[in-house]
Amino acid sequence: MRLFNGFGCFLCGSLALLCVAPANPDRHVKAALAPLDAIVALAHSDAALAAPELRTALADPDARATLTDPVIKVPLAEPEVNVSPLEASDECVLSEECIDQYLWSVYQRAPKVDTIKVEEQIKVKVEKNGKSRTVTKTVTKLVNEDFTWKDPDAAEKAGMSVAQYVIGGIDRGFKARLYHLFRALDDAGLAPGMTSGFRDDYRQSIASGNKAVTGNSYHGGSLRGGYGHGLAADIVSVKGETRSERCSSSELMWKWIDAHGKEYGIGRPYLDKDPPHIAPIDGKEYADKRGVRAKLAEKGSNKSGVAKAAKPLQALQGRAEPKQL
Repeated sequence: MRLFNGFGCFLCGSLALLCVAPANPDRHVKAALAPLDAIVALAHSDAALAAPELRTALADPDARATLTDPVIKVPLAEPEVNVSPLEASDECVLSEECIDQYLWSVYQRAPKVDTIKVEEQIKVKVEKNGKSRTVTKTVTKLVNEDFTWKDPDAAEKAGMSVAQYVIGGIDRGFKARLYHLFRALDDAGLAPGMTSGFRDDYRQSIASGNKAVTGNSYHGGSLRGGYGHGLAADIVSVKGETRSERCSSSELMWKWIDAHGKEYGIGRPYLDKDPPHIAPIDGKEYADKRGVRAKLAEKGSNKSGVAKAAKPLQALQGRAEPKQL
């Protein structure tokens, strides 16, 4: 009987603790809206990635230069796109290692294959005034491009693993924001996949499609700060069995970012001109393309009826790969 009474007291005490315990705070609080330097304080751990040798290398700055063979070969096969969201605890925001692991999983789930436009010159016969002659015409074709090899190639040249290269080169504060955004997209069932993170000058030089000139990319070009200062990423949705379904899912995801991205400090600077490209809303790239001055300039141009001048290459701060589906 004494044992039974003791168990009853323990049970009542446990229920009382549950009644007064505070609820877990929402992990998607507006911490991501803090300036980049404030969010850096959250991501304070020096560990960066899942691999043990990688955590050792990033824990000691001198070890990065003396790492003998950190290169991890990544298979070029298309990754599985039907990936369930990675579970992560609320405490993950306090660990850069946890954030990096999650971002790496989001990168891995995205297929690095796309359809791009390629111009080709062909000769055709035309008739004019009863005479036939051969002329050269330029036609645009849609072809499939597999750029899975590009990041591993750039990482090998830099003497890093792919994870250390693609994720480690992103600005710490921006990584924290990406973590919050991707978690929200996962929770919304939109299945985000990152097709591009950090890119150095070499990686930018072998990129395809609408892109910034080498060295000038906000993904981490040398003129933008280089490694550790990447302030851009390209994302698509991997939800769907076919490319058509994933295309529709990506469109929904980009609209979601337009509606809710500012809650996480992230937006799409180019909108439909470069849909997958995202960047900090308080960064220079976003301010140049979507800020007050940019809107006033566009409004004034439309009122005057003057056609917009073509953008110089230096102003094309978009993604280095076309839309990934």
